[in-house]
Amino acid sequence: MTDENNVLGEVKGTKRVNSRKKGNRENKTQKRSYQKNTQKESIFKKSNIKIIPLGGLHEIGKNITAFEYEDEIIVVDCGISFPEDDMLGVDLVIPDITYLLKNQEKVKGLIITHGHEDHIGGIPYFLKQLNIPIYATRLSAGLINNKLEEHKILRSTKMHVVNQGDTIKLGNKFKIEFIRSSHSIPDSVMLAITTPVGTILHTGDFKVDYTPIDGQLMDFNRIAQLGQQGILALMSDSTNSERKGFTMSESSVGEVFDKLFLNCTKRIVVATFASNVHRIQQIVNSAVKYGRKIAICGRSMINMITTSIELGYIKCPENIFIDIDMISSYTDEQLVIITTGSQGEPMSALTRMAAGDHRKVKITPNDLIIISATPIPGNEKYVSKVIDDLMQLGAEVVYSALADIHVSGHACQEEQKLILALTKPKYFIPVHGEYRQLRAHQETAMLMGIDKENIFMLTNGRILEIGENEAQITGSVPSGRILVDGLGVGDVGNIVLRDRQHLAQDGLIIVVLTMDSQTGGVVAGPDVISRGFVYVRESENLMDDVKSVVKHEISKCEERGIRDWATIKSAVKDNLRDYIFIKTKRNPMIIPIIMEV
Repeated sequence: MTDENNVLGEVKGTKRVNSRKKGNRENKTQKRSYQKNTQKESIFKKSNIKIIPLGGLHEIGKNITAFEYEDEIIVVDCGISFPEDDMLGVDLVIPDITYLLKNQEKVKGLIITHGHEDHIGGIPYFLKQLNIPIYATRLSAGLINNKLEEHKILRSTKMHVVNQGDTIKLGNKFKIEFIRSSHSIPDSVMLAITTPVGTILHTGDFKVDYTPIDGQLMDFNRIAQLGQQGILALMSDSTNSERKGFTMSESSVGEVFDKLFLNCTKRIVVATFASNVHRIQQIVNSAVKYGRKIAICGRSMINMITTSIELGYIKCPENIFIDIDMISSYTDEQLVIITTGSQGEPMSALTRMAAGDHRKVKITPNDLIIISATPIPGNEKYVSKVIDDLMQLGAEVVYSALADIHVSGHACQEEQKLILALTKPKYFIPVHGEYRQLRAHQETAMLMGIDKENIFMLTNGRILEIGENEAQITGSVPSGRILVDGLGVGDVGNIVLRDRQHLAQDGLIIVVLTMDSQTGGVVAGPDVISRGFVYVRESENLMDDVKSVVKHEISKCEERGIRDWATIKSAVKDNLRDYIFIKTKRNPMIIPIIMEV
C-alpha cells in the first residue's frame, strides 16, 4: 500500500512538474509570439505620405506640388501665371515656396512633367532661393536651360535629362517613373511616384491622341499595368473636365491648314502659341508642301522653334526658314509668317501688326491671317480688337469661330474616364484647374465608381496625408502668389497694388511749400502739381482754390501753435481731400511735401 502510494505520488508529482514545464513553454511561446507581432507592427507601421499643392488649384497656372515622406521632399513642376487686370505693372506671378525654404534640407529634387510656362516658368526664381537638381525630358530641359541662361544661373544648376520610360530614385523613399504621355508639346510625361505607402500617379497635362503628330502614343500599357498593381492616388488634369466627349486629334488641324494653303495667292500669317510645337510642325509641313518660305516673329517663338529644331522635335528642310528682314525679297504667295500674339497680348507681334506699329511686317489686303488658338478666358476682348484692327486694314482673318484651326491639348470627360478606368485609384485628387473644373472632374470620378469620401478637393497650401488605410486633410502650409515686376521679386504687395490702382483711377496731387523752422510761417508756396487728376491749364480756378484751402489750413495750424510737420501734413491732406471730393466727386492721391529753412 505504501509502495503503491509512493508510486502514485511520484506519478502525480511528475505530472505537476510536466504541467509546470508545459505552462512555462506555453507562456514563453506566447511571449515570443507577442514579441514577434509587436516587432512586425513596428516594422510595418508606415508614416503617411503628405501631398501639398503650393499652386495650380482654383487657378490656371502657377503649378507646383510637394510630396513629403518623413524627412524627404520631392517637388513636381514650378510654373508661373500671368497677372490679372488689377495687378497693374506686374509682369508675372510665381508661387510662394516659403514651406520648401523652411524645409530645404529635406528637398531632394524638382521633377518636370512638360515644358509649358505654367509648369516651368517659375524655375529660375525657385533656383535662386533653393538650388536643387532638376529632372526633365530633353525638350523640357532645353527650354529650362534657355531660361536659366537668361537669368545667368545655368552653370550652377544640376540638370538631369531623362527619357520617357526611365525610372529614377530620389533619396531613400521616392522612386519616380516617367511615363510617355500626349499633350500639345512633345516629351510630356506622367509621373508614377512610388513611396513606402503606395504609388501616386500624377498625369501632368494630357490628352488622349490616337494619331499624334510625332507618332508617340501615350503608354496605355504601362498605365494599365500600374492600375493592376494598385494605385494609391491619382492626381489628374482637370482643365477640360466640363467638356463632354473627346478632344480632337492635333492631326485634324493639319488638314485645315492644307485647305487654307491650297490655291492661296496671299501672304499667310499664322498666330499660335509659341509652346505648341506640334502645331508649328504642321504649319511647317503645309509650307513645305506648297513651296513657301517661313519667317518667324516674336522672341518666344524664335526661342522655341530654334530649340525644337536643334533637338530634333521640329523636322524641316534646312533652307525653309528665312530671316524676317528678307521677306521683301519674296512674293506674297511664297511666304508664311509664324508669329506670337494669338491671345491679343498688348505688346505681342500680331497686336503691333494690327495697330500698324510693327517695324518689319505691314499688313495689307493681300494677307491671310490665321489665328490658330482659342482665347483664354479673360482675353476675349483683346483678341476681338486685334481681329477688328486686322480686318480694318483689309486683311482676311480666319479664327476659331470660322474654322477648326485649333484643338485643345487637354483631355475632355471621356478621356478622363479612360484614365480613371485604367488606373482604378483608391483615392482621387483633381488638379490643374479652377474650382468649377475640379468639381466637374470630381463628378466624373464618382460616375466611374470612386466613393465621394475618397475624392479630395484640395486648395493651395492644404496638406493631404495618405496612409495605408486612410486619408485626411491635416493642416496647411504658407502658400500664395509672389509678384514679379521688372527685376523686383516680391517687393510689390497688396499695399503697392492698392496705391497703383488709386493712382490709375483718380490721379495724383502734390502740394509743395517751404516753411520757416523757427516761426512756422510759410516762406514759399504752396505750389500744386497734378498728374492724372485734371488738365491743369483748363482747371486754373480749381488749382487756385486748392492753394487757398492749403493756406487756410496752414494758418489754422499757426494759430494753434502747431509746429510738428507730420501733424500739419495730415491736416492739409485730410481737409484738401474733403474739399476736392465735394467739388469734383473724385478722390486723388494727395502728397503734401514741406521743406524747411
